[in-house]
Amino acid sequence: MVGQDGAPGGGRLAPLPAPDYRRVFDETPAPLLLLTPDLVIVHANRARLEATATVLEEQVGRHLFEVFPVNPDDPGADGLRNLRASLELTRESRRPQTMALQKYDIPVPGGGFEERFWSPRNVPLLDDDGEVVLLLHRSDDITDYVRDREAARRAVAEGRQWSERVQQVESDLFERTRELEELNAQLRRSGERERRTARRLEGLAEAASGLAAAQDLPDLLRRLGRHARAATGADVVVVALRDEDELHLTFLAEESAAEDPAAGGSAAGGSAAGAARDEPPSARLPLGADVPVAAAARGRTVLLPEGCEHAAAVPLPRAQGLPAWAALPLSTGGGALLGSLAVGWAVPQALEEEEVRLLRAFAAQCAQALERVRRLAEERRRARAARSLAETLQRSLLTEPPQPDHLRLAVRYLPAAQEAQVGGDWYDAFLTRDGSTTLVIGDVTGHDRAAAAEMGQLRGVLRGVAQAVTGSPGKVMSTFDRALQQLGVTTLATAVLARVEQTPAERVAGLRTLRWTNAGHPPPLLLEPGRAPRFLHAPADVLLGLAPEAERGDHAEPLVPGATVLLYTDGLVERRDEVLDTGLERLARAAAELVHLPLEEFVDALLERAVPEPGDDVAVVALRAHPEDRPAPRGRR
Repeated sequence: MVGQDGAPGGGRLAPLPAPDYRRVFDETPAPLLLLTPDLVIVHANRARLEATATVLEEQVGRHLFEVFPVNPDDPGADGLRNLRASLELTRESRRPQTMALQKYDIPVPGGGFEERFWSPRNVPLLDDDGEVVLLLHRSDDITDYVRDREAARRAVAEGRQWSERVQQVESDLFERTRELEELNAQLRRSGERERRTARRLEGLAEAASGLAAAQDLPDLLRRLGRHARAATGADVVVVALRDEDELHLTFLAEESAAEDPAAGGSAAGGSAAGAARDEPPSARLPLGADVPVAAAARGRTVLLPEGCEHAAAVPLPRAQGLPAWAALPLSTGGGALLGSLAVGWAVPQALEEEEVRLLRAFAAQCAQALERVRRLAEERRRARAARSLAETLQRSLLTEPPQPDHLRLAVRYLPAAQEAQVGGDWYDAFLTRDGSTTLVIGDVTGHDRAAAAEMGQLRGVLRGVAQAVTGSPGKVMSTFDRALQQLGVTTLATAVLARVEQTPAERVAGLRTLRWTNAGHPPPLLLEPGRAPRFLHAPADVLLGLAPEAERGDHAEPLVPGATVLLYTDGLVERRDEVLDTGLERLARAAAELVHLPLEEFVDALLERAVPEPGDDVAVVALRAHPEDRPAPRGRR
């Protein structure tokens, strides 16, 4: 096992410097040349430039054999032909090619060619799809070796023993060739690590945006299953969440693999995707269990990079038999432990420090998302509790209306769809001492428990004032406004107070009068048989609480038999993305199409059409006048 910081014995490793591969290439002592697959020169390192007595600017972008042509004074030279054949074979086979020693003269400054001997090796550089993107050409200048060898042979022929010198030169050449092969292997491994890191970083970026949109724990776990493999490169991912003294383990199934077991993927991923549907996707485990996933939930990073199968790393059926695991704590910014994240691979992993840092970054993303959805859940719980209390208060005050002869009343209250919103909308309908029917619709500013409490206070005071004060609705509203000031109520509110009156002459004629006053509220809607709907746009007075000493005006409208009056709060007509007139027109059209229905059905259908999902509280009072000789039927209340 490895300590929490990823080093044996728990020590901390110093951050590794980011390698500058271009500088590594340029400073490599072996002569190196980069070519396109069409043999156009891309780059040459310093050793190559020195060996050929050339400058880089004269080579880049030109064909190899344009820069280094064949020596015209040596008709038997075959170095160019051999080099071309080897490079083309390297490109087509996608495999390295080591050439025999070649005689290839090079141009020298001032004109002419200089005899040179070379030991070439050509290596293909492949992209992620296995296509050749570059050719790496190493050609060591062994002119001195060849000359020494020839001198040694001549010395042997002359009786001088230079065999040891020949062996030394050949040994040096072999060693240099072996060094080049090792360098090529290191370059390939470095490129693979760089591509793997780039893929992980891209996966981390996608995971960050995906997890940030999660709304609850099940949604978060689904999103983790969607992004975890791209961010970690693992075949199996398990989240273990702390629940007091237990851990709740959840196997994160990749959505595409879970839906289609034949979709492919790694061996472990495929078997997990194709596992029997009745296998449990989760399990419970004691927090103190002696397994890596539990140890990580207690705060310790556990790395099992390679070796025998770690069957006990995560005790879930779908997570068995993997040779490499990493288990990391899920901790908040404040240090609270939420659980652990365990990732497993189907093949052994080196788990170098850079990879471990990426795993820790993903674990930190997961912990942050977990903390956020838990906080959201707690906020929703508190909002539901607050809303339940406020709705109970509201509904206890919003009572059923009276049903006087020849008039029919219907009332409705719809709370806002948002859990955290509860407001001060209210309605009221009651009979006063003179037998008149009084209707009230009002809206206290704000959307919270304070608004609901103020609504209850205003409703009770207004009902009391209306019973005690004789006079028009305007007089009642003015007295009510001044009473609020004397009681120290500083809230602002809109309201319409309406009264249905009938003189003896109107009774004989079967008529009534609707008299009302408006304190900054949306206008009542009047629907009369045979006429288009009309909003009663009489000038509205200021809101309640703004000018308590001001006298309020009254407005009157004849109420013919069969007429319907609708009082409502602004939640019925206001939308964030439109002007108020648009909402009023929508309400008038819907009311005209539905007014033929019985009153209770009319109100329900109107609300369903106009407010499919309210963004604000909605209160409605509807009144319908029936002929004097035909009492209204008793229906649903």
